[in-house]
Amino acid sequence: MAAEIIDGKALAADLRGKVADHVARLKAEHDLVPGLAVVLVGEDPASQVYVRSKGKMTLEVGMASFEHRLGADTEEGELLSLIARLNTDPKVHGILVQLPLPDHINEELVINAIDPSKDVDGFHILNVGLLGTGQKSMVPCTPLGCLMMLRQYHGSLSGLDAVVIGRSNIVGKPMAQLLLGDSCTVTIAHSRTRDLPGIVRRADIVVAAVGRPEMVTGDWIKPGATVIDVGINRVDAPERGEGKTRLVGDCEFDSCAAVAGAITPVPGGVGPMTIACLLANTVTACCRAHGIDEPDGLTA
Repeated sequence: MAAEIIDGKALAADLRGKVADHVARLKAEHDLVPGLAVVLVGEDPASQVYVRSKGKMTLEVGMASFEHRLGADTEEGELLSLIARLNTDPKVHGILVQLPLPDHINEELVINAIDPSKDVDGFHILNVGLLGTGQKSMVPCTPLGCLMMLRQYHGSLSGLDAVVIGRSNIVGKPMAQLLLGDSCTVTIAHSRTRDLPGIVRRADIVVAAVGRPEMVTGDWIKPGATVIDVGINRVDAPERGEGKTRLVGDCEFDSCAAVAGAITPVPGGVGPMTIACLLANTVTACCRAHGIDEPDGLTA
């Protein structure tokens, strides 16, 4: 039986609708407009697309959008000065510095210069520590989106066996922490794990975030398992014409979908949820900054 497709576009649209409702309530009841500042350094084409999309959706849900585009030769000190100004700007509740940064800028230094309460990416070392110890934090957007999709499909995740393939600070590690928080039994695997297919094959939940196109195949998947494919890889597609490409995930979709109980597509799965969770995190940050009860359903 073919797997159920977990429609990230539909779930993200629903989440954005909830965000818009909360934004309207903040305006009406507290005269507050949540504000998101996005900083782009350089001319990376993919980053430019992401920033445009984030800005558009920020405005669509009624929030304030502040975009700062800096040249690729921007000095580290200039970027840090901008972040310092945004940290103290009362109209800005969320700050996101688009990665990757140019090689001459220290990413860790920049990330940890952001006020942790405005760190809507959830990458600041303080937020990492809070998440790891089960305390209230800003939660990274992609893992948060994955968790919401899993909760939507399963309801309770308690007792399920989950394997996260990938150990990055952005997805793999925080994903494992979130699954632990929902009482899963969690294994973190990666490209050097011995008998990786055997490890994955026992999982009720597989989150693939290793960054290798179509690495996970259907014979790795336990029948009926839920597969969350975080990978976004562009590969050659000669069948579409010379020089054409297509997007694939870290899972070979057709073979995995033939075995899994549910699976996210690429594109149209995790990606839309990531941006929706960024907006949700900004609303959460605004509420926390002003001592307002956090809205349900927008965070872990």
